[in-house]
Amino acid sequence: MLFGARTDIGLVRKTNEDGFHIGGNLFAVADGMGGHQAGEVASRLALEVLADYPIEGADPQSSLRKAFQKANEVIYAKAQQDEALIGMGTTLTALFIAEGRLWVAHVGDSRAYLCRRQELIQLTQDHSVVGELVRNGDLSAQEARFHPHRNLLTRALGTAAAVEVDVFATEWQHDDKVLLCTDGLSGPLEDDEIRQIIQEHDDPQRAVDELIKQARKRGAPDNVTAVLIKLAVQDQAARGRQA
Repeated sequence: MLFGARTDIGLVRKTNEDGFHIGGNLFAVADGMGGHQAGEVASRLALEVLADYPIEGADPQSSLRKAFQKANEVIYAKAQQDEALIGMGTTLTALFIAEGRLWVAHVGDSRAYLCRRQELIQLTQDHSVVGELVRNGDLSAQEARFHPHRNLLTRALGTAAAVEVDVFATEWQHDDKVLLCTDGLSGPLEDDEIRQIIQEHDDPQRAVDELIKQARKRGAPDNVTAVLIKLAVQDQAARGRQA
């Protein structure tokens, strides 16, 4: 297994409220929201809780769901204790690799993509106002990229006492690549551009660097974070959680 990762403040924001985690078979990205650096607090807490939670290889679906729910509880409780943090929240998209399967857990509008041969497949659904409009056929994907309410989330960690978490699994093949990214990347770049960059750079870190470089060329109005994992046959034996 090879991977590359990077987070960038972008060209407009004064702080970086994004974050990522890499540890053993667990990968994740988070995009915080809230004023006065509250978003940075929310994304950090989410990633810390996820990293510390015992994800069980035998039943990663249940473990991942509980880890997300625990993160939601921690962020929500923290916000209730500090008036400056009220309303903070974060997206969280995680990938856990176990027994030849890719387990994805997801809340918000960060994304997980599967790049297989000549195809880029968005694995996650955006939990956002425009995401729902696209799924209902009321808005095209192209129109959604420039919609004035494209950043309004319908689901996030920490904004309410409970949260619904999407958890699912998919089989993977040798040389598949999985991209986790925040909307600071998927917003400026179209899916076909992302696919082309990933295919042109076999080294995941070089691909990640180029993805962020191109997002910055488009103005990078938001923080930009990407984690790219390249899978190989030997990784199919991966079981459980590794430190």
